[in-house]
Amino acid sequence: MARKAVGFGEDDLRALAGARSFERGLGYLDAVSGLEVGEGSVTAVVHGTDVYEVELTLGGGEGVSGWCDCPYGQEGNFCKHCVAVGLTVLRRAETIPRQRAAARARASGLEAWLSARSRDELLALVREQIAEDRELRRRLELRAAAARSDLSAVGERIVALVDPRPFARYGCVEYADAAGYARQVAEAADALRALTADGQAAQAVGLAEEALRELGEAYREIDDSDGVVGEAAAAVAEAHLEACGVARPDPDRLAEWLAGHVLGDDSDVPDLDPLDYADVLGPSGLVRMRQLAVEARRRRPSGWAARYLMERLVKAEGDVDALVALYAQDLDASGATHLRIAEELESAGRAEEALAWAERGLRDRAAETHIDGRLVDYVVVRYAKAGRAADAVAVRRDRFRVERSLAAYRQLRSAARAADCWEADRRAALAILREDARRERGGWYGGHVLIDVLLDDGDLDAAWREAADRADDRQWEQLADLSREARPAEALGVYLRLVERSKEPTGDRAYERLARLLLGARDCHRALGTEDAFTVYLAGLRTELKRRRKLMSILDRSGL
Repeated sequence: MARKAVGFGEDDLRALAGARSFERGLGYLDAVSGLEVGEGSVTAVVHGTDVYEVELTLGGGEGVSGWCDCPYGQEGNFCKHCVAVGLTVLRRAETIPRQRAAARARASGLEAWLSARSRDELLALVREQIAEDRELRRRLELRAAAARSDLSAVGERIVALVDPRPFARYGCVEYADAAGYARQVAEAADALRALTADGQAAQAVGLAEEALRELGEAYREIDDSDGVVGEAAAAVAEAHLEACGVARPDPDRLAEWLAGHVLGDDSDVPDLDPLDYADVLGPSGLVRMRQLAVEARRRRPSGWAARYLMERLVKAEGDVDALVALYAQDLDASGATHLRIAEELESAGRAEEALAWAERGLRDRAAETHIDGRLVDYVVVRYAKAGRAADAVAVRRDRFRVERSLAAYRQLRSAARAADCWEADRRAALAILREDARRERGGWYGGHVLIDVLLDDGDLDAAWREAADRADDRQWEQLADLSREARPAEALGVYLRLVERSKEPTGDRAYERLARLLLGARDCHRALGTEDAFTVYLAGLRTELKRRRKLMSILDRSGL
């Protein structure tokens, strides 16, 4: 019934968020407030570490999508706050159709009321809004200047929009102010597109270049952790490309500007690809750009920007051998360049040469602890396809001996199982890790990895033997979680020890971990038939920490 009313169900929320975020979202149901239902969306506020705004888009038969302004949500994830709002909507599913109808009625009523206003009344409303809303006033001023072809005013307005100084309260644009600055930059991009659409493309080209120069100079002094300024700057770059496509500026001049942007010190944002302009540049512009790239390479052979520009131009010409020769001049220590060469050769149908380059990369970087994992995967996958399972195992074995990591162990295990030789390779790998743990040079780290691989293998008996004096709190918790059914007494000792260590830290994450540890301890007491002892222990803990109201709330939600 709920799914029919709102277009999604709990399973959809769990699939979008993942099991962990879904479970955490259950704990925030009481933190949802201000739920507003629109025609195709729902908005609400969730009180967590901070106050977060959430919007769910209800796609009818297409399910649901969500946005939240928490750090995790701004990365594009369907976070626990979205889950909490979604579950709240499902709880109120019977009222959603009525609220949607009310939203439609409000919108219809507003439309009818506005339509009935006179010109003077509407003007009064607009004046009232622009007096209170600075952003709206700027947008309308810009439209008015463009409408009367006042290019001087438009230019001044665009330059002002990308000027970061009003937001740089302490000499730089801080994180809290980046979104506001980004909105202004996006307005500038819209204004540039409007100029092009109004037949002023040549002017838009010049203004866009000035705006991009300003952005390039300012970006280093902006905390753009969320990437919002970078996205807005990319919109300005797109407006520039669009204007160039219409205005068709002089190819040589455009080539010089593009090369100057890519090669300049202030080219951090936006990240222009000269080949996007290939149609506008034409053959003569591309030739001029290559001349500039060659000159830059001659001046600074190790310069990254000049190398990038040359690589893009050579790639556009389709000469694979020239591109390989260019890459080979500067082989990265991680083997990443060997991989790029292999991929280019394989794309050209030269698979044997491609594999040879990748194998050379493994040989050249054999002693490097940190090597590009994609290069190793490239070789192993091609060995497996060719029926060379033993060679694939040898590669994974060599990397494990150098890296000594859980990831390398897992990869070795996968390859060795495919080659039916895992038992012997496992014994050898564990012997290496035990020796690392024993020797002073390996010390704690060797034991740390050893316990991780034993846990990953599910070899709990061995993990218990090795854990003493070597395991960290994360590993002890994982060991207890995996062992509480078979070894409840030992797991209980671990949980109680970790609970004692977890009393001091504060904050939601710390409190949620403490609740998780207590749930594990309760399961152990139940398995041992000593639930009364747990009840007494929990009561004492709650009394001790009763002043931490958020902790008490989390314990209550967890059934503790």
